[in-house]
Amino acid sequence: MPKYVGSIDLGTTSIRFILFDKKGNIAGSAQKEHQQIFPKPGWVEHDPVEIWKNTCSVIEEVIEKTAISAKSIDSIGITNQRETSVVWNQKTGKPYYNAIVWQCTRTDDICKNLAAETGKAFFTGKTGLPVATYFSGPKVKWVLDNIPDAKKDIFSGDVLFGTIETWVIWWLTGGPKKGSHITDVSNASRTMMMNINSLEWDKELLDVLGIPISILPDIKPSIDSNTWGRTKRNGPFKGEISVCGALGDQQAALFGQTCFSKGEAKNTYGTGCFLLMNTGNTPIISQHGLLTTVGYQINNEKVVYCLEGSIAIAGALVQWMRDNLGIIKSASQIEDLAKTVEDNGDIYFVPAFSGLFAPYWRSDARGIITGITRFANKGHLARAVLEANAYQTRDITTAMKKDSGVELTLLKVDGGMVLNELLMQFQSDILNVPIIRPSVIETTALGAAYAAGLATGFWNSTQDLKANWSEGKRWLPSMSEKNRNDLYSRWEKAVERSFGWV
Repeated sequence: MPKYVGSIDLGTTSIRFILFDKKGNIAGSAQKEHQQIFPKPGWVEHDPVEIWKNTCSVIEEVIEKTAISAKSIDSIGITNQRETSVVWNQKTGKPYYNAIVWQCTRTDDICKNLAAETGKAFFTGKTGLPVATYFSGPKVKWVLDNIPDAKKDIFSGDVLFGTIETWVIWWLTGGPKKGSHITDVSNASRTMMMNINSLEWDKELLDVLGIPISILPDIKPSIDSNTWGRTKRNGPFKGEISVCGALGDQQAALFGQTCFSKGEAKNTYGTGCFLLMNTGNTPIISQHGLLTTVGYQINNEKVVYCLEGSIAIAGALVQWMRDNLGIIKSASQIEDLAKTVEDNGDIYFVPAFSGLFAPYWRSDARGIITGITRFANKGHLARAVLEANAYQTRDITTAMKKDSGVELTLLKVDGGMVLNELLMQFQSDILNVPIIRPSVIETTALGAAYAAGLATGFWNSTQDLKANWSEGKRWLPSMSEKNRNDLYSRWEKAVERSFGWV
């Protein structure tokens, strides 16, 4: 009987479940979007109960479509939108408040106060992260400060915090009173609460944030042969399967792209855009606006660290063109619209909808469109939307070279937008390096499957995973140096004009 590994991909806009075979090929998949909640400008929320229900729904759909039962599924890996925070009651399983999403800026005042109280170096030195609205710690503080029931129940020991993978693993393994309350090191490294060197929750950080350690999950390796629990027979799988691998979505993509060697890098083009470079077993604290983060840990082996450049708005900008402006009816139409013009018509779109992340970290920035003349049309706007992703990626690679001293020679890419050939060619042109898309572009989900399958021995080693990876397509730069520099210098001007809006 063939065996498979299941991957639950808890994305920012949708939930997916995918079954992979031993070669890393997809045997079945399903996807379901969840609601994006915007209570105020800059506030972004999800309903965690809807996320759990949709997780069950896509699992049941795949099992029904493929007729693959729990007995044929070796293990389950989880990957997730990182930093998004849920606080819930462990007796009832009910959230005290909606999940506060990584894009949400409501904690701006909290972050300003933290930075003023401790100095920026306090958090960066311990966590590798700047004090920013992006991360989980300030979000948890906001819930405890603003939701009376959560604050009250702290004293009864009933309050639990978790990022989205923690929330779903807890339900998968039993829920109220029974579920495993765990997170992996890659997700814990995004909270502003874990010490990047000791890999433990840091008492000094927690004291400053006012967050009790009692509500925090246990920190585990990303690939853990000590199973965290098994799915329940009354759950969506209708059987018992080991849950033993978890990675934040960008670390999962790094793992799925088999970037196991120091200096290897990948870029994921999803809701946001995230470029990670493997820096080996020693954390490099960035001096140029990047994040130091845990890449992954295999059982009790040394942790692998990364430098990361995080861009808040990438594919979300295409969604905005579709949903808010109605210029396109589906995301895939953006490329055809952009191809109706030869260039961007001098239009630059800086998508600072919730400020700018790396390497700027400007919460006061807001989105702008510059260079508009009577000549401009919707084709130029579409092209500027796509090019914004490539320019932001160059911002990151420039900072990454300064921090690491490593010259980027090629870039592996993944995520939904890599099917956009116009974007991929422009990315190669503006970076002046080859862009390589793998045969299987669902590398985030694949990375989570690899994590679980390595834990159980379904795959024997990372060499097995490297053998699965294959190149799908390659783009080579074809732009002159002068044109490249002229375009990028105008992008830099546009970015400067987005500053100081708030």
